[in-house]
Amino acid sequence: PLRFPRKEQLQWLLEIGVGDQPRTRGSRKWEGHRSPFPAGGLILRAPPPPAAQDLKRERHRNGKNRRLKQAKEEAQAEIEQYRLQREKEFKAKEAAALGSHGSCTTEVEKETQEKMVILQGHFDKNREEVLVNLLAFVCDIQPQIHENYRING
Repeated sequence: PLRFPRKEQLQWLLEIGVGDQPRTRGSRKWEGHRSPFPAGGLILRAPPPPAAQDLKRERHRNGKNRRLKQAKEEAQAEIEQYRLQREKEFKAKEAAALGSHGSCTTEVEKETQEKMVILQGHFDKNREEVLVNLLAFVCDIQPQIHENYRING
């Protein structure tokens, strides 16, 4: 159990100026004085200077920020790894589902090529005949008066 100093002990601390400035073992006010506290009593210390408190807070804050950054980086790495795993699974399922689709595509392309060969054969066969008929139609001129034209109108 903690024992708190008695009133006269606290008064003595105020008289010697504890808390005004940091004390060292060789300072005058500490010479010849024994601790007013019995063994196991509460020891009061002078508060640390404000700069030291700020430094301690800053170290604590920096440590906390560093831990947060590290946790964030670890989480990002885990997320990226999970995303890559899910993409692999998706690609595998897509390949399995579209495997039959890929064979359909090759069948359609094969049929298209066969039809193109047939059409090219018909084109080569009928080309000359079509050109002769077209030139005959264009070059055969028969002048006549249009039926809607009025001579004395």
